[in-house]
Amino acid sequence: MTKEECKKLVLDIIADIAPDEDLGNVKPDVKLRDQLQLDSMDFLDIVMELRKRHGIEVPEADYMQLASLDSCAEYLTPKFNAASTGKA
Repeated sequence: MTKEECKKLVLDIIADIAPDEDLGNVKPDVKLRDQLQLDSMDFLDIVMELRKRHGIEVPEADYMQLASLDSCAEYLTPKFNAASTGKA
């Protein structure tokens, strides 16, 4: 999985959690919570969906790694790639 594919996947999850948000203008280097109306429960829903849909565990200590789309891609892409090869 590429970083761009990872960003799309995160946006797809956000679209399901917050369907009223306009995700067309999300800046990849700006914190998601600064751009979107996401509260802490929405953020936890994102983490839960990553686990449920893709088997990706994000420990609470790493939540800050998911602040922006760019940081999500940096953090999650290696996890997706490890999971797809069975080395997660």
